[in-house]
Amino acid sequence: MIFLSEADSLKHGEEIREILGRTLPVSFRGYSTNFSTPDDHGVQQLQETQSPPINHRVEIFTIDGFFREYLAIDPQGPIDVADWLTFPQQKLRTIANSAIYHDDLGLSDIRRNFSFYPRDVWLYQLVAHWSAVGQEEAFVGRTAGLGDEIGSSIIAARLVHHLMCLCFLMERQYAPYSKWFGTAFMKLVCAHDLLPLFRVVLSTPSWRQREKALSEAYELVAQLHNRLDITSRLPAKVSRYYGRPFLVIHGETFVKAIREQIQDDRVRRISTNIGGVDVFSTAADLLEATQLRQRLKSLYA
Repeated sequence: MIFLSEADSLKHGEEIREILGRTLPVSFRGYSTNFSTPDDHGVQQLQETQSPPINHRVEIFTIDGFFREYLAIDPQGPIDVADWLTFPQQKLRTIANSAIYHDDLGLSDIRRNFSFYPRDVWLYQLVAHWSAVGQEEAFVGRTAGLGDEIGSSIIAARLVHHLMCLCFLMERQYAPYSKWFGTAFMKLVCAHDLLPLFRVVLSTPSWRQREKALSEAYELVAQLHNRLDITSRLPAKVSRYYGRPFLVIHGETFVKAIREQIQDDRVRRISTNIGGVDVFSTAADLLEATQLRQRLKSLYA
């Protein structure tokens, strides 16, 4: 990606594309510089060629044009709460983590505005995942008690996903999309202790072992929460689910305690705990549709 000023983009953008297509070598360090034409799904892959023109896929942007296309926002303007909650984390991660090799346009300064959530938006995102844990944690045992081990496994997998998302947030990192989710999680500090437990949860055919491993994971994540020092210390030991024989961490306790620490009235006024767009949906058709973002913002009105 090459970023130009507005004036240079108008004057030189097409010329740069043409020169690269005409003068790039056909390969570099063993890799073709040429891409295929898009297939029916818009996919392009590296394709060897013997001579120009090179379909190089070097893209020319202005800073303003990129952010309007990628996030549907004016990068020079304010970012409100509903904006933060309708930006997919995978896109924020791309902006925050991508390498910048040269910058004399101020891209680095703008990028710093997207480095991580404002404090109270961050707290609300934590609330959303703890809320999801609290809503289903007892069902790992309750479904299995009805002989539904498959249902128990599905719910347990969802709970593992929410715990992993909490870990990204606690380490103040945006989570990537599903292809890279597990790979990125393995690089978190907490992964060393949690990954063995998650592997048991996701592989065992026994709900008792599933519950045991989940319980240990709940306790570790609760300890991570307490180390954040954003609330008073909360119980980091599982207990029975309102007298029933299922072990839970009581996610709703964390929801209430974190909610009480939110000071921004715009966040406090959000009546639900649905969290940002990628908390309640993994659908690419939603997360990639920047044209839907303004409509999604109404969820937080």
